[in-house]
Amino acid sequence: MTAIAIFVKTPGLSPIKTRLAQSIGQVQAEQWHALAALAVAEVAKRSDIGPVYFAIAEPEGLHHPLWSQYERLVQPEGGLGQRMAEIHQRLVERHGAALLLGADTPQIAPKELITAHDWLSEPFPRQIIGPATDGGFWTYGANSVIATTHWAEVKYSLPSTRSDFQRAMDGFGEWYELPQKTDVDEAKDLITARDELLTISEKSPKQEELLRWLEDSQLRS
Repeated sequence: MTAIAIFVKTPGLSPIKTRLAQSIGQVQAEQWHALAALAVAEVAKRSDIGPVYFAIAEPEGLHHPLWSQYERLVQPEGGLGQRMAEIHQRLVERHGAALLLGADTPQIAPKELITAHDWLSEPFPRQIIGPATDGGFWTYGANSVIATTHWAEVKYSLPSTRSDFQRAMDGFGEWYELPQKTDVDEAKDLITARDELLTISEKSPKQEELLRWLEDSQLRS
């Protein structure tokens, strides 16, 4: 079994997609985040590889209705590396393997998550990563617990993040690389994400809703 944790922030409780908000406004940035997070969760559920969790940034967000359809965890305090490490460790100990997903890459398909699950189902250590076009990664998974120090030594949100992360994790299992995708951080990324969504042959209802939002908004330019 491979548990999936989707890292989210709650509208009204944390600043959300600040770079995106500078271009399209805070309201639309929050709408994007909510729609994208629910689309990611729906695809994760449809993959049927294990339980789906929202990893929520704020303790006060634990009972927010936006996240109520899925199991919930509160992210621990600390930097991104520490928070990912602790959520990953908790789910590996509980379920055997864990896959971490961001909420800003909804252009995924169940088959990619099934591939990750199959890869992590072996009885020896394995790791999987999905590279992002900005130099980061849109997903990471492993079937063993890796000490927090390895996660925390990486500097995140840089063009070198993925390569630095993989270097920090070397020695903890063979790697498998999923297709590259675009994280939505700025307004220009919305168009690329839309184009990537359009290539998915069997979109989930939430992905279709997200596409309609993109087409109905004034972001088409």
